[in-house]
Amino acid sequence: MRIALSADHAGYVLKDQLASWLVEQGHEVEDLGTNGPESVDYPRYGAMLAEALADGRADRGITVCGSGIGVAIAANRNSACRCAQVAEPLSASLARQHNDANAIALGARLIGIEMAKACVTAFLTSDFLGGRHQRRVDQLANPSEQEPA
Repeated sequence: MRIALSADHAGYVLKDQLASWLVEQGHEVEDLGTNGPESVDYPRYGAMLAEALADGRADRGITVCGSGIGVAIAANRNSACRCAQVAEPLSASLARQHNDANAIALGARLIGIEMAKACVTAFLTSDFLGGRHQRRVDQLANPSEQEPA
């Protein structure tokens, strides 16, 4: 699988660890940076991840910041990206199964490498269930076409 990774300064160490591990697992990895502790603005790295998904360079994306929240918000500004902030494997799996998420955001200050690997494994091995969930995912892409409750 082609996987894009991005991180801000708070998440680059975890991103680098995941990149090496994913290559060992046989995945093709595109590292979008950052690659050091110098302060950078997380919205840029969330946006770059979404662009890699939108233009087809990546099948899935993983982005990391201190909490995972900022980069998820930034990535989701691009309508081609459905990024879920996750901190444990069940959320990562459900993000794929119910929301057809194509990216996850991890908080480097909240989880360690083993939990991050468990989240990534759940994310990459879970399939979208379709069915009633497809209607809801379609509504995410076209919120103005939703019928009132």
